[in-house]
Amino acid sequence: MSKLISVIIPYYKKRQYIKATLDSVVNQSYKNLEIIIIYDDNDKKDLKYLKSITIKEKRVKFVVNLKNIGVGKSRNKGMKICKGEYIAFVDADDIWHKKKIEYQANFMIKKKILISHTDYKIINNSFLNSKIRKARNFKSVNDLINSCDIGLSTAMISKKILKKVKFPSLKTKEDFVFWLDHLKVGNKIFSFNRCLTYWYKTKGSLSSNLVQKIFDGYKVYRNYMNYSMIKSLIYLFILSKNYLLKNF
Repeated sequence: MSKLISVIIPYYKKRQYIKATLDSVVNQSYKNLEIIIIYDDNDKKDLKYLKSITIKEKRVKFVVNLKNIGVGKSRNKGMKICKGEYIAFVDADDIWHKKKIEYQANFMIKKKILISHTDYKIINNSFLNSKIRKARNFKSVNDLINSCDIGLSTAMISKKILKKVKFPSLKTKEDFVFWLDHLKVGNKIFSFNRCLTYWYKTKGSLSSNLVQKIFDGYKVYRNYMNYSMIKSLIYLFILSKNYLLKNF
């Protein structure tokens, strides 16, 4: 029997994209899925819509936050209650290849890997000017410290190594800290070089908020890595430069 895999989807004001995201998840060739939607919007008007488009899908579970707590804490909630042996993350404006879970799960089980991520393609609303980001292996903090090169919606992780590592309370860069913390405790991150995820680069998304990214980037180095102010600013400059080179 195939292993149960939990899919965690935090939701906040993504009505324009969420149906395509959910369709790509529920139509996966790998069927033994637990799909957990963490509704993190104070405005509950989209909740009815989400339930209407998933009403026939028994694998979908909803967790409704009493107030907005942010994407990091929402994912932590999902990780705490999920039952799968492996966990896959997908944001509410990303799309998966139909065989994403099947290919990646088989790769991880065969290689006995605890964390993996895949290549992904950045697209806009018209699918034009797309770019492919190649996944690579990360075996230490130094491999990742200059640039967060792991697309969260491409990642899959064994639940058994999640007890000590959680997402921090940041508006952006929460995934950067999450992966750095895994590397700190010796959990290596391996690449599976197939393009299996499509990431919408939307104007209003957290991922497009450059000012917030810079602010949170400084916090990563100063507060979470405990670097000095000068060292944090140097690394922030390198991080920002790499981000701009990749995206503009």
